[in-house]
Amino acid sequence: MGEAGLLLQPNANMNTLDAVLVERLHKNDVAAFDTLYWKYHEVVYRNILKFVKETTVAEDILQEVFIKLWEKRQEISASQSVAGWLFVISFNLSVNYTRKKLREQNLHKKLLAQELGDELSLDYKTMQEGQYHLLEKAIAELSPQRRKIVTRCKLEGKTYDEVASELNISRNTVKEHLSAAMVKLNDYIQKNTEHKFIVLLLLFLHNDL
Repeated sequence: MGEAGLLLQPNANMNTLDAVLVERLHKNDVAAFDTLYWKYHEVVYRNILKFVKETTVAEDILQEVFIKLWEKRQEISASQSVAGWLFVISFNLSVNYTRKKLREQNLHKKLLAQELGDELSLDYKTMQEGQYHLLEKAIAELSPQRRKIVTRCKLEGKTYDEVASELNISRNTVKEHLSAAMVKLNDYIQKNTEHKFIVLLLLFLHNDL
């Protein structure tokens, strides 16, 4: 039979001795408390440790178990198993700790997910309502030909050759217009936003042209 079973089913001699100790506890006998502590603390600790898996936590719960033994000394009957009482109290405290830990972990995960979600939502909203609008304004400042090249190369992802064919100009002309347009866009963005990297990321999504 395991230690937990021994705690729940003490023999008659243990019951007799424990009953005397409990009666002394009722009289606020500290020596009786000390005797019970040294008699049961090791097995109670091992049971707690098996459950919580952390030595420091197990030590804290062990302390709490025996604090409760002293606080509840008048409520414990001499006819009941003190070992069983200690086992039940230690088990309940271990379960409470584990539940609290899980709640904290889940709360942390939820808060982290919420924070990340809020941040992502904010970035998305900023891009859609702020940065993209700024990009449109920046492109509107370009000449008609450069607007077409930037839109087709950077926003539509078309190659230099495709744009050259559509506009009936040379590939080099496309590159030159695009290069000049990017300088203008970069200048405009730097002057009008503190979050230019988001827009620049969009502008440079298609570099494999």
